[in-house]
Amino acid sequence: MNRILLLLIFALCGTLTQARDNTTGIIRGTIRDEKTKEALIGCTVRIDGTQLGVTTDIEGNFSIPNVPAGSQKVVISYVSYKTKEIANVRVESGNTTVIDTELETEGKSLQEVVVRANKSTNTEIAVITEIKQLKPIAVGISAQQIVKSQDRDAAAAIRRVPGVSILDNRFVLVRGLGARYNSVLINDVIAPSTEVETRSFSFDLIPSNILDRMIVYKSGSADMPGDFAGGVVKIFTKRRPDRNFLDVGFTLGYRPGTTGQQVQTHDRGGLSALGLWSPNQTIPTSFAQNSGEFNALGAPQRAAYAKLLPNSWGLVPTTVAPDIRFALNTGRRFDIGAIQVSNITSINYSLTNQFADIDFSVYDNGATANVYAQNYKDANYARQSRLGILHNWSLRFSPTFTLEWKTLFNQLGNQETVVRQGQNFDSNADIRSYSQRFENRSIGTTQLAGEHKLSDLTKLNWVAGYGYSGRWEPDWKRARYQAPLNSGSSGVYTLVTPLTPNPIDLGRFYSKLNEHTISLVGNYEHTFGNPTDREPNRVRAGIYGESRNRDYAARFYGYQNVTGTGDVTSNVTQQPINSIFSLANVNGQPGGFSLLDGTSDLDSYRGENTYGAAYVSGDLNIGSRTNVTLGFRGEYNVQGLRIQRRGVDQQLVNRQIFSPLPSVNVTYKLNDRHNLRLAYSATVNRPELRELAPFQYFDFNMLAVVIGNTQLTTASIQNIDAKWEFYPTQNELISVTGFYKQFKNPIETFLLPTGNGFNYTFINAPSARNYGVEVEIRKGFQSSGSVFLQNLQVVANASIINSRVTLGESVKAPDATGNTQDVNLTNLADKERPLANQSPYLINGGLYYEAPKSGVQFNVLYNVYGARIFAVGTRNNPTIYELPRHAIDLNISKTFNKKLEVRFGVQDLLNQAVRYAQDFNGDGKIGSDLTSQTVSADQVFRSFRRGQYVTLSGIYTFGRRPIIP
Repeated sequence: MNRILLLLIFALCGTLTQARDNTTGIIRGTIRDEKTKEALIGCTVRIDGTQLGVTTDIEGNFSIPNVPAGSQKVVISYVSYKTKEIANVRVESGNTTVIDTELETEGKSLQEVVVRANKSTNTEIAVITEIKQLKPIAVGISAQQIVKSQDRDAAAAIRRVPGVSILDNRFVLVRGLGARYNSVLINDVIAPSTEVETRSFSFDLIPSNILDRMIVYKSGSADMPGDFAGGVVKIFTKRRPDRNFLDVGFTLGYRPGTTGQQVQTHDRGGLSALGLWSPNQTIPTSFAQNSGEFNALGAPQRAAYAKLLPNSWGLVPTTVAPDIRFALNTGRRFDIGAIQVSNITSINYSLTNQFADIDFSVYDNGATANVYAQNYKDANYARQSRLGILHNWSLRFSPTFTLEWKTLFNQLGNQETVVRQGQNFDSNADIRSYSQRFENRSIGTTQLAGEHKLSDLTKLNWVAGYGYSGRWEPDWKRARYQAPLNSGSSGVYTLVTPLTPNPIDLGRFYSKLNEHTISLVGNYEHTFGNPTDREPNRVRAGIYGESRNRDYAARFYGYQNVTGTGDVTSNVTQQPINSIFSLANVNGQPGGFSLLDGTSDLDSYRGENTYGAAYVSGDLNIGSRTNVTLGFRGEYNVQGLRIQRRGVDQQLVNRQIFSPLPSVNVTYKLNDRHNLRLAYSATVNRPELRELAPFQYFDFNMLAVVIGNTQLTTASIQNIDAKWEFYPTQNELISVTGFYKQFKNPIETFLLPTGNGFNYTFINAPSARNYGVEVEIRKGFQSSGSVFLQNLQVVANASIINSRVTLGESVKAPDATGNTQDVNLTNLADKERPLANQSPYLINGGLYYEAPKSGVQFNVLYNVYGARIFAVGTRNNPTIYELPRHAIDLNISKTFNKKLEVRFGVQDLLNQAVRYAQDFNGDGKIGSDLTSQTVSADQVFRSFRRGQYVTLSGIYTFGRRPIIP
């Protein structure tokens, strides 16, 4: 793999020799409106008497290469403007001639023609142009490419970007670094974390059809948040339409192994299809708020309370229906007096299903591999619903003032049922376990933004935003039965009822999270000299303020088997899950059940994070080829965490840190098509509130407990990037990027040395480093003599990455009570290893074909990532890796009469197994021998297949078809 990529890099570098031609030159320039001075997009610029010509980009810029040396006539034309001819333009061999000019509107005969030249940002050409003009090193994907790929959400779409991979189908890893090392902004405002357990943003919450573009910044700059190491991902939603439209789309989805299958589920009420649940799934208000008070009641009294909870344990057989997706998009433009008003509204709904037979094994990890401690097969059925709404308004009061209001809301419900069958060899028992879980996630943002052009040289913009993030888990029910080992289905299974509640055996779990964020952003920009210069000097300054408040509360109840005279426990505890918790059995009498409250003071917390930043940066042009951007950003962050312990408010965390963050970005232009970039930036990585909270969360699927660490501190990172980029044409790009990162106090997961099970926490390691190389190619064949090749585009990227974290002799980690202690790593865990979630390589590829005349498009897409650490381990519980998985997607679409588009897609054509394996032999990699009982073998921890996914979509447009449906 390394040799192939190095050969590719050398081959690409060879194209530098084509940068100049001894008999031709270049004509470039900028075209603007004579009166408004605004850039004109799509002007035709051609060399008279030749076939040479181009159109201007989103900034009004153009560049015509390979112009014969000598005196030339340049002809510029644009609808509703007078054609302009510029004679005697001198072109010298190997040099560039610059033309910056303006066009005059036509005469009175065109007075009724209204021309509104919006800046197009959602096409491939627009994104490539934006990346080329940005000072930091960045990559991106346009809405146009997303439509071609038929990706359903932002998570699926962004994995096409160089150096980006996806974890758990929703979390973005940039350059292989974990989700916690990335910042996510929605329309330039920091997005709230959507997860309870980790610092991460769930990209599957953003439907693809509301996206305008996504840009991933890989080097820092003063105007961006400094809390990142992998990248800053900016999600831009659709802004305003070019004219009125309305389109409706409907999709049917079929997944072999899921659709049409008989599965077991549980009832959550009729509103679960909208991500909501029934009121009876919440804890009644009559329940005591304090666990000590509740447990002090007698068993019959506690049983009376238990009867208020619905007996909804029974499983319901069902036949899985096909997936459905619906989208309604509308755009409107109109005037209110002199105010130009536009609106885009998008409504999305989906109801999807996934069933998987999961092989799950826990090993005793003695002298030889693959000796089971526990071995299970999980029948896992999940139904997901998503409702999303985008509602954006834009009011242009004048050419110097625009006001925008942008609102985005997404709600996702996940109803999951797991039936686990297998053996626990440690306890000599056959096991039958159940998990009935419902999760609702909501994210909403609303922003008011203003853009002001104070003069031709000065601009000001601001954003005031409010964000909300919520997650609920109402009545997560878990139960475990056991029978004598190897008794099989004919054995007598008895419900396990521990003396005190625990999350593994039996109980009902409730949690809710509410997070509110208020933010204010302001940016100022001033240009020195002539604003029409190709590369004018600019100075920028700005502020960013954010206040975030989080409330999290969890309650856990366990069922108690009441003992005493007349005990008939065996008859009750051997009843099936559908009837065991009937009202007759939950009576608080000997032989029956009662309820205990297992909630502790650490199960709820309140967190606050106040963030303030200010920055200043400036561009300095050294000659005509070199641009240097210097910046400084200062960030002041205050984190606080409180709990109620025995009714008294207790402050667990109160941390105030100021971070000075300098940055330098240098661009050297070899010529109009070749750039060299160098970048340096200092950044940080702050712990998330959940990572600080000493709350224990149980993951049923992984049999793992996660607990926070109040002693976590902010990590600091030094970043160095170098990039060569080549733009053969407006929609083509070839680039090679190298990067190096040095971490101090990086935040990593850590497996606590407990007697049994998996108990994870978060720690600061002393240091880490990360370096790699990325290659990107976007290539078309417009000059080919073949019509087929003219309509074909190749998009490919690959990354090689190496990382190493140093843990030292010991780490500070919490015990079961949340108190921090020093854990000696000698004979416990590796003192050096790769960073968690770091892939050693990433490869994405795609062939895109589009025949405009016939309305046919098709593409073939490929993706693979290298083995990465999924869960950090110890000597007794080895590190778990997620193994590589090759994925191929096929998509084809056809447009009829410019109104109806039909799309057909097959995703994950290869249907390779999702596999997690333990590094039993401790060599830092997973070998091919995963089954033998030898010292050198590794072992499969978890394995399943998702199945191919076949979709058929129809999109109908009423009126003019939008650029991006």
